[in-house]
Amino acid sequence: MLCLSMTSENIYRIIKIDDQSITPKYIQLANSVLRAIEQETLGKDYMLPSINDLSYELEISRDTAEKSYRYLKQLGVIGSVPGKGYFIAQTDFKQARKVFLIFNKLSAHKKIIYDSFAKTLGEHAAIDFYIYNNDFSLFKKMLQNRKDDYTHYVIIPHFLEGGENAAEIINELTTGNLILLDKIIPGIRREYSAVYENFEKDIFEALEKALPQLEKYQTLKIVFPSYTYFPVEILKGFQSFCNEYAFNYKEVHKIADEPIKEGEVYINLMEDDLVILLEKIQATKLIVGKNIGLISYNETPWKKFILDGITTISTDFKKMGEHAASIVLSNSKEQFEVPFHITIRSSL
Repeated sequence: MLCLSMTSENIYRIIKIDDQSITPKYIQLANSVLRAIEQETLGKDYMLPSINDLSYELEISRDTAEKSYRYLKQLGVIGSVPGKGYFIAQTDFKQARKVFLIFNKLSAHKKIIYDSFAKTLGEHAAIDFYIYNNDFSLFKKMLQNRKDDYTHYVIIPHFLEGGENAAEIINELTTGNLILLDKIIPGIRREYSAVYENFEKDIFEALEKALPQLEKYQTLKIVFPSYTYFPVEILKGFQSFCNEYAFNYKEVHKIADEPIKEGEVYINLMEDDLVILLEKIQATKLIVGKNIGLISYNETPWKKFILDGITTISTDFKKMGEHAASIVLSNSKEQFEVPFHITIRSSL
């Protein structure tokens, strides 16, 4: 026989929907229920609000409420009785891992990281996902407003400005395991794991593998905006390569103002700059891959087809997400350098 162990209104003090979080609302709703079960705030046979009530009280769609209940049913946590509604079916379910995941932005390749991270964790962890848009002040606010019951903090630390103080904010995290993702920053005093790129070494070795194709050009130019979150280590690796192999080189801060000439290779970081660069090349009579070269950072599906294929240098973002999730699952303290590779296509 089902019973009501507390008044239905009280559950809305338990369910938290954070509009700043990128975590889907149906997952946030489900995680609130799971957290309440773990804390013994909700007991077995507790009757949950109807889908219509959830939709009205939380100002979410019926589809979101229904999807959350369906997800909880798949976990075996709740059951339903026709004509009566949904109830807590078991209370021995425990998500031992609660992850605070924060990215600098959600681009195509960052989505690959998130998808592989979430898929590898599966139902073994609850994820609260945030985006701070490379804004240090927003990053600081989000970390300082966090809950204290997270077991893991997974952080991508890229900033347009203010990043020199990021370590101090991260050092305020005194509980839970810390995992730095994509980039290691100096000044972290506590123990941490990392799944990271070695930006300086990676670009040097990638260009070295493309040396046979690069030798038909005289000048290498890297399009590196003066106001960017990309690490300066990329520039150091680029300069080291050019000096090592006697290439003329230039750092281009604004591609719109740069003249396009024969015998040059352009290494492009930003997708917006790539569009401008392609338009400028198109306005010349130069043939990409013959008398002008093009390399783009970060592999995306469409780069296989533009200009019969654009050469890319990219880390393995899928592996990055998977490996970060494996560290969460194993509670290991390793620091793993993600493999980096170059895909040579017709643009070089």
